[in-house]
Amino acid sequence: DFEKTEGFKLTYMPFIAEACVRALKDYPLVNSSIGENSIVKHNYVNLGIAVAIETTGLLVPVVKGADEKNVTGLARAIHDLAKRARTKRLTGEDILGSTFSITNYGVFGNLMGTPIINQPNVAILGVGAVKKRPVVINDAIAIRQMGFLTLSFDHRLVDGALGGQFLEKIVFYLENFDTEKTF
Repeated sequence: DFEKTEGFKLTYMPFIAEACVRALKDYPLVNSSIGENSIVKHNYVNLGIAVAIETTGLLVPVVKGADEKNVTGLARAIHDLAKRARTKRLTGEDILGSTFSITNYGVFGNLMGTPIINQPNVAILGVGAVKKRPVVINDAIAIRQMGFLTLSFDHRLVDGALGGQFLEKIVFYLENFDTEKTF
């Protein structure tokens, strides 16, 4: 139904982006930047989404006002930016102003990676491939879709405790997704 209505397929990325935005509201220090002589705490979320470009490498266009969008709005914005990046139709403004970034190395089948922070952001979320894996559930082994998230962060501002709590909150929002409130 989504593809019929919107004209493109719904992927995992808008759900991950939405969970990330919610977690950034819970842990605003992760949504900060380090200036030349100060810490800049942003009261909005401009989400950089890394897009692989075949001949030139990687671009990180920015979903401006990501905190004001639901999953459908995020899906539209991510799809639009990725399409324009791959057809070389981004403007300079499209790649400026991120407050936090996400990179999806999972599209290449990789389970894990170590992304480099898109400065002046203080952290970047890495998204691995979602694949079926055996997991233990209530002392039984079951097959479930599993994905790995990684977080690279600048220790000048974000320590391991904050980084771990932030990742834990993203997982919480993904595992407790409410379709009625989000679409």
